[in-house]
Amino acid sequence: MQIYLPIAEMPVNIFLILFLGLATGFLAGMFGIGGGFLATPFLIFIGIPSSVAVATSTNQIISASISGLLVHLRKGAVDIRIGGLLIFGGFIGSLFGVIIFRMLENIGQIDISIALIYVIFLGAIGIAMASDSFKIILEKKYNISWNKKSKLLWLINKIEKLPCKSYFPKSEITISIFVPIFISIGIGILVSLIGIGGGFLMIPAMLYILKMPSSLVVGTSLFQIVFIASNATLLQAITNHNVDIILSSLMIFSSAIGAQFGTRVGYKMDADIMRSFLAILLILICTKMLFSLFSEPQDLYKVEVLK
Repeated sequence: MQIYLPIAEMPVNIFLILFLGLATGFLAGMFGIGGGFLATPFLIFIGIPSSVAVATSTNQIISASISGLLVHLRKGAVDIRIGGLLIFGGFIGSLFGVIIFRMLENIGQIDISIALIYVIFLGAIGIAMASDSFKIILEKKYNISWNKKSKLLWLINKIEKLPCKSYFPKSEITISIFVPIFISIGIGILVSLIGIGGGFLMIPAMLYILKMPSSLVVGTSLFQIVFIASNATLLQAITNHNVDIILSSLMIFSSAIGAQFGTRVGYKMDADIMRSFLAILLILICTKMLFSLFSEPQDLYKVEVLK
């Protein structure tokens, strides 16, 4: 069954879009991420223009994140104070991200820029996560010990010297307020540029840099994603006019359902298994993106009416 998308200016299979939304929502709830890292490239793979895929994915992220967040709020697994600082920084970052997005679109480099960012950022994170998971599995199964010295030790020492420290009773940590703000500025830029929720970056940062309890990390990540993605979507709609409401509605509907199931599964699964699965997904998506950069396009020449 085909449906026409007015902003993307193309027909798509409605069941394919619903399935994509269901899958991304499930992953969002299970891993505490927005699901955009999967939605954006797959929309591009089925022929949706990159600019529309990015703007629409940020919209879909909102629904999936809200659905998963409600479960964590009921369990009291959200640090609102830290989340507020993350939202503040994310608003600043998403504004800069939309400006950069607009500049790249004006010079005709948005498609290759999105693909390169996915390959570089998600590829590096996927490999790092896979390596870490592999070491943990070997350590548990064969009792192999590894060098535990943290590569972030220098960074953590610098962070501890920053001013404006504040105590966060929910997480029971004391840290400079600049740390979550600076982290979320970077996340906000990526949300606007490539249509991701940023949870795959935010969650490790919460664990290893902010040193938050693991029980609060997923819920707080979803909390900040809701507001940052909402801001990015609004800015994209006003500035670049790339949000396809029909495509967004289909993905919002199905992702909200998927997130409810994903959140419940996430509570039951082993953390190491989930981390390994997420790493494999990231590597597979980046591999596909990498091949698309070197593959010959279907249409070597394209004539468009400038808007």
